[in-house]
Amino acid sequence: MTSPVSASVERRRPLVVAIDGPAASGKSSTAKWVARELGFRHVDSGALYRAATACALRREPDSARWTAASVLEAARAVTLVPTESTFAAHIDGASVEPELRGQSVTSRVSQVARMPEVRAWVNDMVRGASEGHPIVVDGRDMGTAVFPQARVKIFLIADPWERARRRLVERLERQPTEAEIAEEVDALVHRDAKDEAQTQRAEDAMLIDTTYLTQEEQVGRIVALARQAMRVG
Repeated sequence: MTSPVSASVERRRPLVVAIDGPAASGKSSTAKWVARELGFRHVDSGALYRAATACALRREPDSARWTAASVLEAARAVTLVPTESTFAAHIDGASVEPELRGQSVTSRVSQVARMPEVRAWVNDMVRGASEGHPIVVDGRDMGTAVFPQARVKIFLIADPWERARRRLVERLERQPTEAEIAEEVDALVHRDAKDEAQTQRAEDAMLIDTTYLTQEEQVGRIVALARQAMRVG
């Protein structure tokens, strides 16, 4: 049970809006929009996992030979760089967004995310970003392991078919065929199984099913919850 003193301390800290959910549930794009609406910075913890994966690939293309120690050694090249609206994951001081979103990284990032030592590193990086500035953060473990005392916790879900369709629209920049969606659903379901341990819902998180919501509607719900928390705090 949280004591009155610790609760008071928590209210004085910059507000954290923690958004969790499975892959392709819209966490990152929603979090960015929410941050803009609130004037907060956005932190994409998934970008840190991707950056660590990209660093590991640069050193050793054969992921079967990776260990937590080798990944963390490679990830020493990663920094979180604050901008006006976000924290960007850079490698060797440079923005590498296309590399982070490429298929080589995407197909291996779950392997890295399952490493407890790497998760601890990511979580420490994210906590550091929250010091001194309100943030909206999305990814894995955000409302459980990283910010268990966050005053606003959200867990986004959506039907796998809709998640697959949205991901393909973003990737292909067109409406996908049913066959393409079905193939992507299989990939997402497989990833869900691998990621299950890192995508647990906090008991006090607000569950939002976005299957039939527009992004504007889901952003509006989260912004309203954040503003209510700010008024109470």
